Amino acid sequence: MRLSRRRLLSHAAVVSSVVAWGASAHAADPQPIRILVGFPPGGGTDAIARLLAEKLRDELGTTVLVDNRPGAGGQIAAQQLKAAPADGHTLFLTHDHTISILPQVVRKPGFDPAQDFVPVTGIATFVNALAVSSQTPAKNLAEYVQWVRQQGGKSAVGIPAPASTPEFLVKQLSSRFQLDLVAAPYRGSAPMLADMLGNQIPAGIAAVQDFIEHQRAGKMRVIAVLGDRRQASMPDVPTLAEQGVKGYEDMPYYGFYAPKGTPTAFIERFSAATAKVLQIPQVHEQLVALGLTVGHMSPQQLAQREQAYTRAWTAIIRNSGYQPQ
Repeated sequence: MRLSRRRLLSHAAVVSSVVAWGASAHAADPQPIRILVGFPPGGGTDAIARLLAEKLRDELGTTVLVDNRPGAGGQIAAQQLKAAPADGHTLFLTHDHTISILPQVVRKPGFDPAQDFVPVTGIATFVNALAVSSQTPAKNLAEYVQWVRQQGGKSAVGIPAPASTPEFLVKQLSSRFQLDLVAAPYRGSAPMLADMLGNQIPAGIAAVQDFIEHQRAGKMRVIAVLGDRRQASMPDVPTLAEQGVKGYEDMPYYGFYAPKGTPTAFIERFSAATAKVLQIPQVHEQLVALGLTVGHMSPQQLAQREQAYTRAWTAIIRNSGYQPQ
């Protein structure tokens, strides 16, 4: 039986449609991707994870969930990642503390980033900042130092986790100005911010993105940022270097990690999808508004940044005399 040209075209269109649907259905993974976050809901890392998860879902064609496992500066979430199957369905979004710092300051962290994890993709760098509560009168670093001296030279400074980079920054500032600044560790930035908002603690050091909304609302004041330049999210706040304190130009990073053994094909696919998501104007703008310097990093580039950051802080931690707990 001979088919007319019209029927042939109609038949081809149906076949093409079925093939396309089949390919799409095959590409869509019914098992969700779980993004572990080592800090509570409401903090900067959680906000970043949820923003990216929504867009990655569309790019990857599968459900992407955020799973908060707070505690011990990301240590609990890192242990969860180590225990997860290396099948591309569990990732860990974290910053420098859990990967570069925590293994140096905890005697038995329960994971080894070099042995247990593989870098997947980097998304941004950021800086830490020093902020004061609304009832602390200082408007800049010099005024803060003067205010502490008026309190007898001793004051508490909140930090999001024990033995984190903010704790070592507190030690360095204390030594630099001959003060007795005491680092007060919290289980994440959210409870620290709550105490600062309630004027239970006069100052805190954390990632700049943790302070942005409260700074804009006038509920606390960021008086100095680290890094080598002012931040686009708060251009009126000077760096420590501008205020006469050099040598605090560290640039922490955010990245995704997977269990060692995760298929290379998945890592490449997820990294490429993340690169596309970071180029979405809305996503880029929101991440900048959160205080990040957005920049996609390949798995190799993330590994290089991690190694360089770890080496730099190894020297700082060793020179501080800190003993792993």
